[in-house]
Amino acid sequence: MPRGARVLSNTISDELLWQVLNDELSDRAVCELIWQRLGYQPAPGAPEGGPWPAGPLTPTEWAEAYPLAPEFIAERPATVMLTRSIPKPLKQLLKQELNFGGYTIDQLVPRRTRRATAVSWLLAWRRLQQDPDAAGDQA
Repeated sequence: MPRGARVLSNTISDELLWQVLNDELSDRAVCELIWQRLGYQPAPGAPEGGPWPAGPLTPTEWAEAYPLAPEFIAERPATVMLTRSIPKPLKQLLKQELNFGGYTIDQLVPRRTRRATAVSWLLAWRRLQQDPDAAGDQA
């Protein structure tokens, strides 16, 4: 898949998640994976790469904090909110499902760690689609 390709799919495969972790998808494509699942939608008539405003399915806390979809890889506050939105019982899925051992010291840069956060959130989203009770009493 080309780095800039728009990824709009209901399927979140392990292969796709590894592409995110291995920096094989553009930052924009990674954001679009999350935006779509948070209910953001491309602005009508906007060119590709244009803004994604909150839609009717966007959770209120996200729509209020970010009326336009945030750049998760570039913006720390948006990534912090994303991290906090992962239910505690699902925070270890990156290790449990992908056996991801983390990045090496030379790879520990904000952009890479934010990609890991994105994958962690997508794993939690995927698990909740399969088992809505997986979050325990935090859902």
